[in-house]
Amino acid sequence: MDEMDGRLIAMLRRDGRASLSALSAGLGVTRATVKARLDRLQAGGEIAGFTVLTRADVAPQPVRGLMMLEIAGRGAERVQKALGVMPEVLAVHSTNGTWDLIAEIGTETLEQFDRVLTAIRRMDAITRSETNLLLSTKR
Repeated sequence: MDEMDGRLIAMLRRDGRASLSALSAGLGVTRATVKARLDRLQAGGEIAGFTVLTRADVAPQPVRGLMMLEIAGRGAERVQKALGVMPEVLAVHSTNGTWDLIAEIGTETLEQFDRVLTAIRRMDAITRSETNLLLSTKR
């Protein structure tokens, strides 16, 4: 793979549906040269395939979940304030029923998500929690 192949792959990473004409114009070579390079890169396994990225794939917080919290006594306001300063907490909802608060959490990785959960569970007044990861969003 040479420098031009690297530039070609970089262009395809930005727009995997770019036409041969657009690629050739961007590289300053003929369409036939681009086609030959693409064929060679695919045959040699350098380009293993093409894919589609959806809005969810490029979301700033791809790992998202809901954390239901039970709070002892009158600590809800204090916990809400503490959650409000955490950048990973996207929203805090008050609710009725078993849980006192529901925190929407978003992070870039599962490891970061786990660290946030641990930090929240260690807060004073939180007696119990349950967390559900959001796997997909239909609407």
